Amino acid sequence: MPSWLIFTIVIVVLALAAAWIVRRLLDVEVGWLRTFITSLVVFLLASPVAIWTLNEADVYADGRFIASAGVAIAFVALTVGWMFAAVVIAVLTLEFLWPSHRMRNPISVVRDAIRRRDRARRYAQIVAIGSRNGLTFYESRRRGDGELPTALVSAMNEAGVTFVKLGQVLSSREDVLPPALIDALSTLQMDSSPIPWAEAQAAIIEELGVPIEQVFAEIDPEPLAAASVAQVHAARLISGEEVVVKIQRPRARAQVTTDLDILDRLASDAEARTDWAKDYGLHPLVTEFARGLREELDYRTEVANGEMLRAAIAGNPRSHLRIPQMFRDHCTDRMIVQERVGGTPFSRLQPGELPHDLAVEIADDLVDAVVDQIVVRGIFHADLHPGNLILDEDRDADGSSTITLIDFGSVGIVESSMRRLLVPLLIGMANEDDVAVTDAALLMCGRPSGDFDTVALQRDIGVILTRLHNALSNDNARADENIFRLLLDVLRRNRMALPPSLLLVFRTLASLESTLRKLVPDYDMVGRALHIAPRLAQSLLSPTKALLSAQTWSSLLIEQSRRLPRRIENLTQSLDDGTLSVRLRTFETPDERSWIDGLLGRVTMTLIGIALVISGIILSVDDGGPMLTGDVPAFAFLGSIMALGGLLLLLRSLRTALKRRR
Repeated sequence: MPSWLIFTIVIVVLALAAAWIVRRLLDVEVGWLRTFITSLVVFLLASPVAIWTLNEADVYADGRFIASAGVAIAFVALTVGWMFAAVVIAVLTLEFLWPSHRMRNPISVVRDAIRRRDRARRYAQIVAIGSRNGLTFYESRRRGDGELPTALVSAMNEAGVTFVKLGQVLSSREDVLPPALIDALSTLQMDSSPIPWAEAQAAIIEELGVPIEQVFAEIDPEPLAAASVAQVHAARLISGEEVVVKIQRPRARAQVTTDLDILDRLASDAEARTDWAKDYGLHPLVTEFARGLREELDYRTEVANGEMLRAAIAGNPRSHLRIPQMFRDHCTDRMIVQERVGGTPFSRLQPGELPHDLAVEIADDLVDAVVDQIVVRGIFHADLHPGNLILDEDRDADGSSTITLIDFGSVGIVESSMRRLLVPLLIGMANEDDVAVTDAALLMCGRPSGDFDTVALQRDIGVILTRLHNALSNDNARADENIFRLLLDVLRRNRMALPPSLLLVFRTLASLESTLRKLVPDYDMVGRALHIAPRLAQSLLSPTKALLSAQTWSSLLIEQSRRLPRRIENLTQSLDDGTLSVRLRTFETPDERSWIDGLLGRVTMTLIGIALVISGIILSVDDGGPMLTGDVPAFAFLGSIMALGGLLLLLRSLRTALKRRR
């Protein structure tokens, strides 16, 4: 057999053995192929060095072993051991620089490849849309910033559902964006690009499951409005009711899925690369936006929300809000058939269009109704942008204007315990009681763990309340337009864990304030909300509720009192028997004890490895002991073995760092 073939077989066998041993030694999921190739490369590169070492040690020369069989085997084993250590070092280095991954499910690989293709295609579409609408760097420099809002809105309309909805959300952020952009983005509320009637008709037939003529006596091909996710057509049922049909865009869900995937990746990269994205919590904001948009795509949820909100409004006789009737037999997850409402959307009202007294009356009624929904009923419309509020042309029996709410994709729910704290919060703000507001905030959010400065929180809240009341006391000024956002920023700055329901309440009130400016540019929503807070507090108190609460708590107290004597008896009996013990929770569970055992084991292994390496180095430079060959004493050979063993122990200790990196 040729010598090169023997050498190749030996190297391959050693590489396979080294790959198996390395994977067992490191106890991590290192790929087989990577380990084998690394071992093969290391053995090939180290073979000339190994042969040279054996020659220098008078063990191997002229293609044959010249030392005794035992000595030759010992030297070869030591040389292979050091080559194996080089393999471990190479594998560890590769894992730290380029971690390997387990073989993935072929279905997942194909699905991810399709998603990457869709993302790439969508990226190209977005870039092309931006270029067509003049959003490139060159066009912006050439045309100036004056046309940027118009170009941005045009691009968002063309980009589709996700970007139109994103524009709607941004249109309520007057504290972040300039007025020109706010005005432009506000046109996205109802005026999106409609889809052709042929597509809408096909989608309606698909949702009905029967020909249109069997359900509708007539339907207008021209849409009344085109929103971000759907468009609305006027129609009349066979039974004669005037209705509107809200049909979802056929490609809305597929496009939203790809767009949300893109936004999620961009937010994650931004948080990893920039401090501002991490400070603002960009990825959680995108996650919340994605969750709301996915819910908005299921119209069965919207129909259920509308009925729930109708029941909440019916409980307030003073409310001038109404919910259109839903024809649930014809509603599906992609289509809603509801009563047709006449009137003018707030988005089409211009400041000063209505008489000032009438506009203030409408704004007051709207604030009263919304705050009542939040504080008393616990169910409220959470997307109060101007396109979702319609001012009816007809008046109520008492002469008041009626406002119809539409689009119930986002409805907030505030639990009873949170509502009981919102009223003291509003009353404390009305009385400029920073202590009460601070205590209410702590009860709502909970005290943060670690060092927490309650005095600093109270001082920050006091500053906001002082600014608020100085504005309210000035007849020619109004309250700070961002009071709820300022309070929210204070809570975040003090590391308060904000409940989702509280976040939604603050966001809704901020959106409502922007909407009311469509009616009255200088409207003071905060002052109105604080003015009605005492009345809302009285509505929460009733003899029946007080009696039921007293009965509930007394029953719980009685039950706890019944168990108290037995607990005292058990405690005294343990004291009398001398069996009373105190259990420490630290290191109580098996996992905690296992962690301590593993930590001590790794520390011990590291110390032993260091000791062996140091001892091996000392022995390696010692010329004492019998000579194994003409040039290698026994102590030096023993030192090499000890250093190799210590090095392997240290390398095995590094697997912990490798696991943590994973």
